[in-house]
Amino acid sequence: MSILFEPVTIGATGSMVVKNRFVRSATHDFMGNEDGSLSDREFDLYRTLAAHEVGLIITGHAYVQHPTGRVRVCQNAIYDDCFIDGYRKLSGIVHEYGSKLVIQLSHAGRQVYFKSKEATGAMAPSAVTDRRSGITPREMTEEEILLWIEGFAAAMARAKAAGCDGVQLHVAHGYGLSQFVSPYTNRRRDRWGGSLENRTRILQQIMIRGRQLVGSDYPVLVKLNTTDGFDRPGCLTLEDAVATAKMLENHGVDAIEVSGGIAEAGNLMFLKNIASQDQEAYFAGAARAVKAAVSVPVILVGGMRSLSVMEDIVTSDTADMVALCRPFIQEPDLITRFRNGQPRAVCRSCNSCFNARGIQCPHKE
Repeated sequence: MSILFEPVTIGATGSMVVKNRFVRSATHDFMGNEDGSLSDREFDLYRTLAAHEVGLIITGHAYVQHPTGRVRVCQNAIYDDCFIDGYRKLSGIVHEYGSKLVIQLSHAGRQVYFKSKEATGAMAPSAVTDRRSGITPREMTEEEILLWIEGFAAAMARAKAAGCDGVQLHVAHGYGLSQFVSPYTNRRRDRWGGSLENRTRILQQIMIRGRQLVGSDYPVLVKLNTTDGFDRPGCLTLEDAVATAKMLENHGVDAIEVSGGIAEAGNLMFLKNIASQDQEAYFAGAARAVKAAVSVPVILVGGMRSLSVMEDIVTSDTADMVALCRPFIQEPDLITRFRNGQPRAVCRSCNSCFNARGIQCPHKE
């Protein structure tokens, strides 16, 4: 049997044992109810993934502060205790099949993609215009930064209260927390900007406050950008990302998912037309660098389609787990298909699955 079907432990005290090395990477599904609650379509989606052996399921990003934390309409929320029951129901569904559920936590910052008074009130570390949306956020005050910290920590506590197996801080893809880490979007000159230590201070403080609320043994993961996607000075470097990973481990983070790119820089997060194995695993080099620097499990996401490539990622010590997004939209039963001998995902990497009416593959049989 493939090494990918062996269990993995996440958490210093072994608090989460995942039955295999397959991860459903957080995927915004465009299916949430308008009030931020989970919909019946989402319950069905996660039930199908769990029933077909996905070991670790990470939800689409749930926003921790209302209204400015929301990226899109129909995005799930976790900014209030009223959302706990929905996540409790979801965790029960996933646990029925022996899978683990992690809630991804995020704040939009400047990266808002709908027109409303919420979008016009966008805030970020610095007033840097998002050239994709045209939105120029206002620079956050000290008080607003502290409210973000409390918002993320409170969301961690809600996930634990709901019986979810852990949380993942979204520090990637140009959303709020990654805006602090990157010098491209963080041009502050106070204790929250400038040096890498200052730019990552918000992550340190979220971990400190979060651990006060959930304890030391509740699994906290991070999805970490290793590049902004621009090939020019003044942007996030791999060296900064590796140093951030070390800091996160020192502050109690239990696993790190390696990714890269921001929406403004193009489609680096979702490269298209992956037709051969040498096009797969496009963040593998970054994962190796992070893996060499930390002792917690490393998860790699980005363009993997072939079972043999995924096996090489793990056996070569590039990462401990492999995460998929688009392939599960076309084949939610992909892990079962792998077990039964299918060598590669069918996904064409055409990106047509990201549909505002709900993720769906137009090529699905």
